[in-house]
Amino acid sequence: MVIEEVYGNLPVLETERLILRKLRPEDEDAVFEYCSDAEISKYTVWSSHQSIEDTRGFLNFVFDKYQQNTVAPWGVEDKASGRIIGTTGYITWDTHNSKAEIGYALARTHWGKGYMSEAVKSVIDFGFDVMKLVRIEARCHPNNTGSSRVMEKSGMTFEGILRKHILVKGVHEDVKMYSILSEE
Repeated sequence: MVIEEVYGNLPVLETERLILRKLRPEDEDAVFEYCSDAEISKYTVWSSHQSIEDTRGFLNFVFDKYQQNTVAPWGVEDKASGRIIGTTGYITWDTHNSKAEIGYALARTHWGKGYMSEAVKSVIDFGFDVMKLVRIEARCHPNNTGSSRVMEKSGMTFEGILRKHILVKGVHEDVKMYSILSEE
């Protein structure tokens, strides 16, 4: 599978309550709203956005990914409001080993309502059906119980703790590893 073939025209994915689509410049305010919330970035590798310029920088990074036909996130749009409430998608894709890693972020106002599990399940289906993946994995900080719940509700299995696995905001952090296999 060639990355450019899959991501050259990132399809819209639809679930019961969500539309997963490419981010657009007009999503800037909605993205800033959740990316500027320190609770959202508490356990992420990125820092909360301090200004709309930070959000523009992130969006330009994503738009470049779209232009390069490479792995890039979907914006998660709430059908009821028509507003972007988060992002999800693959952050890495190892085509040789047929595996990829999922990442996501969601506005705090939508936590605990099953939105991200719904979105992640759709992304997992896309990974197995379109990308022909054998393994999909996701990681989170050991204290991020909400993210752990998303992975579990999405059918992923906890594999263990990777000790001092990544450098996050100047500190080497442990991460919890989850995965799901195509045969599951």
